Order: sequence, then structure tokens, then C-alpha cells
Amino acid sequence: MVPEMELSHTVGAIDGKHVACKAPPNSGSEFYNYKGFYSVILFAMVDADYKFTYIDISGNDSSSDAQIYNENPLPNDNQNVPYFNIGDDVFSLRTYLMKPYNTRKLTHEEGIFNYRLSRARRVVENAFGILANRFQILLITMQHHHETVRTIVEADCILHNLMRTRYPVLQNRLVDRAQPDSNLQPGAWREGRNLEDTIVV
Repeated sequence: MVPEMELSHTVGAIDGKHVACKAPPNSGSEFYNYKGFYSVILFAMVDADYKFTYIDISGNDSSSDAQIYNENPLPNDNQNVPYFNIGDDVFSLRTYLMKPYNTRKLTHEEGIFNYRLSRARRVVENAFGILANRFQILLITMQHHHETVRTIVEADCILHNLMRTRYPVLQNRLVDRAQPDSNLQPGAWREGRNLEDTIVV
């Protein structure tokens, strides 16, 4: 387990990412998001190894991350277990989903919890960053039919997981790292390096 995922009993970190696409015909504002462009939503759960363990690309921008999560239960989720997912404050607190405390009037212990949860959630941000940097079609507005866009995004996530398996050590320099003084050292994905991690010297 990598240092970022330091909350005991955490299954994965969840978040959503807008993937820009052209406006589907006769869709009106259905795919138009609050950021001012048309997109589909990649909703994902990421484990401590920056692999996608669950993805859902069925949502459009009339749905929020929380709505997608609530409307699409995880498969085979039929018994209680002492584990949970972590998300940001757009999600509702559940026995199986931890989120940060409200930042107003935090106690010392609550502040520590928020810091650790924030560090643990970094895996999903890193995974999205590495994914988009490797498959740079995700950085442009795709001119395909929205169902084709969803297929492309799904394939990219699968290939990302294969690359994490094939080159696990080389790729660790791509992710953000916390220094001993708790400062963040940005990962190489933030510098726009694409696929350099696959080159074996």
C-alpha cells in the first residue's frame, strides 16, 4: 500500500472527471456542464496503486458525482463489511463512505482526519492526471458520438491499469509525493510528460 492511502479500512477513493465531447444531436443542455462545455462524466474508484477498480461513464452533465454514485450501486454489494470508500464533500456521509469534516470550527482531531483523508484521496486525482497525460485525446474535445467517447474512455482506463501492472516501479515517479516535511512534490504527470514511463533503458 502506498503512503497516500493511509486510512485504515479504505477500499478506494472516488471522484468524477469531465471528458469534453461535441454536443450530441438533439441533446439540448443535457450534456452541457457548469464549466461551460459539453462532456460525459467518468466516475471512478481508484485503489492505492492508482488503478481503476470501478468506473461508470453512463452519466452526463445533468448528473453530479454524488447522483451517479447513489444511482449506480457497486456490483455484488449485498452485505455489510468494515470497509469504506472516501470522497470529497459533494458526497453524503454514509457508513460506507467517509468525507471531510466541515472546515468551520474544526477540532484538532478533525483537522488531522481531514488532512489524512485529503492525502488518501490524492490517488484518484493522480490516476486521472496520469490517464489524461498518457491518453491525450482526453485533453481535447472529442468529435465522436457520445457513445463512442464512452467506449474510448473505458478502453483508456483498461489500458491504464495494464500499464500500472506492466511498469509499476517506473510509473511511481509520475504521482504526487508527500515529503517528510508534509510538503507536496508534484508528480511528473503535472509537467505534461506523456508515456515516458514506458521507456525501458
